[in-house]
Amino acid sequence: MPNRRQLLTGDLATSAAQPRKMYGASYFSNLTLTTHEGRKVRFYDDLIRDKLVAFNMMYVGCGDTCPLTTANLVRVQKLLGKRVGRDVFMYSLTLQPEVDRPADLRKYVEAMGVQPGWLFLTGAPADMERVRTRLGFTDPDPKVDRRLSSHTGMLRIGNDTYDRWGMAPAMTTPEQIVSTINHFDMSTTRPGPRRSAA
Repeated sequence: MPNRRQLLTGDLATSAAQPRKMYGASYFSNLTLTTHEGRKVRFYDDLIRDKLVAFNMMYVGCGDTCPLTTANLVRVQKLLGKRVGRDVFMYSLTLQPEVDRPADLRKYVEAMGVQPGWLFLTGAPADMERVRTRLGFTDPDPKVDRRLSSHTGMLRIGNDTYDRWGMAPAMTTPEQIVSTINHFDMSTTRPGPRRSAA
């Protein structure tokens, strides 16, 4: 697993000489998750493979950090515009899968003003725990790791095609988050963030 400096700087690129991805299918696996729309998806093949992705952790019953983070990421979604769901894939994973059913996530999505192209996901508790661990939303201190709020403040950004992964604070400015996402976009055309009306 990458160290903190590598996560924050995104310095996880695989060299051209390395034939096998460090963070490919064998690392992430194909656990089955369910979207807020009730669709079954495979974690690696459907959500990550060959995509530029951004993940965060949340839970519907969170009264402080999660709504603020989601509201900030809604602004990010607006800045990214039509790229979301086409060039950039946004995913929010529940930390309380035993409570947050697809219908609960759907209500949360509607209440927060999330637009199409951004998926909220749940699944079997053991599968969600494995996904959380594989994405690096963990703390080495078991006591801290058990606190749900310990995992809601970061955004895991990755480009599977180039095996590049890093993290960014989820509550930094939307413009900075878009800039970080663009840093992981290896395509030749990287539109800058659109200015929000607010």
